[in-house]
Amino acid sequence: MVEMRVAGIALDAASRSPIVLLRDPSGRRQVPIWIDQAQAQNIMAGLNGQTPPRPLSHDLMAALLEAGGLELERVIIHTIEDSTFRAVLKLRRADGESSELDARPSDAIALALRTGSGIWMLEEVVADASIPVDAEADAEDAADFRRFLEGISPAELVRQIGRARSDEGPESNESGEQDGPG
Repeated sequence: MVEMRVAGIALDAASRSPIVLLRDPSGRRQVPIWIDQAQAQNIMAGLNGQTPPRPLSHDLMAALLEAGGLELERVIIHTIEDSTFRAVLKLRRADGESSELDARPSDAIALALRTGSGIWMLEEVVADASIPVDAEADAEDAADFRRFLEGISPAELVRQIGRARSDEGPESNESGEQDGPG
């Protein structure tokens, strides 16, 4: 098994659906799991450590576990069937007895973030579902972007954006897609 960490939430460029990205410890492999908007919000709230004025579902689940004397040991994403990931919650009672509950990976991840529990994935699932990550290229891109931001004034940035929009032409909309047939 491989302990994964949540690298972030992304949007699928084609479908605009949110994706939770799980990254392995080496930072070289990433597993994308497509989720819906509500699941993305729950995971983001856990990632950001937000405490809402009233508990969200996963905050309530964490409180129920605690009130029931249960500890979430870890989340295990163990299978991918027909493009659907399967997960279990590995729970431990105060007397040391363990049990497992079936869960959607998105719910399991949101709960793990709130309880500080590990997110684990079977190596076979990581191997089957992962996409390679070029950490060096990502770090280089981030460094280039930081240098760009440090070297440009806000006024110049606004001018460049205005020039880029005028270069798109009148037939383009804000997303860069052509209006009408063409």
